[in-house]
Amino acid sequence: MPRPLDHARRAELLEGVIAYIADHGLSELSLRPLADYLGTSSRMLIHYFGTKEAMLVAALETHRPDIGAMFADIDDPETLRARLRGSFERNTTGDSGTSLRVLLQVLGAATVPNSPLLPYATAAIKAVITPLAESLHRIDPTIPDPEASATLLVSGMRGLIQDYWITGHTDRIDRAVNLLVTQALR
Repeated sequence: MPRPLDHARRAELLEGVIAYIADHGLSELSLRPLADYLGTSSRMLIHYFGTKEAMLVAALETHRPDIGAMFADIDDPETLRARLRGSFERNTTGDSGTSLRVLLQVLGAATVPNSPLLPYATAAIKAVITPLAESLHRIDPTIPDPEASATLLVSGMRGLIQDYWITGHTDRIDRAVNLLVTQALR
C-alpha cells in the first residue's frame, strides 16, 4: 500500500527546491544531491512529485506571485510606472529575486526542443503579459497593441534584471528601467 502524502512535508520540500536551484542552478539539477540537501531520499522525491520536472513545476507554482492582482487596480500611468519600478526593486534585492532567478533558468531550459518545461514557461509568460496588457488598455484604450507593449515591458524588465544580477551596474540599469517604462507608457 502506498505511503500517504504528508502535505506539510511536501510544502517544505517545495520551498527547499527553489532555494537549492537558486544556489546551485537548474542545469546540473540531479535528484540525489537535491535529496541530500533536503534531508530526504531521491525515492521520496519521486513519491511526492512523480518526476523531477513535475517537482520543479510544483515548486515554481508555489512561488508565483498573483500578477493579476499586481495590475488589477491600476488605471493611470503614474501608478503603473511606480508598480513596475517597485517590481524591479523587489526582484533585484532581497528574497523575491530567488523565484525569478529560478524562473529565468526554467525559461532558458524551455527553449530546448521538446522541453517538458515548455507548458509551464508558456503559462508563466502569459500570466504576466495578459494582466499587464489589460492594465495598459484601461490606462489608454488608444494604445494600438497593448499585448505587444506588455510583452516589450515584461521582456525588457526581465532582461534588465538579469543584466543587473550579472553586471551589478546599478546606475546604468536604473536609467534603462526608467527609459523602458517611460517609452512604453507614452
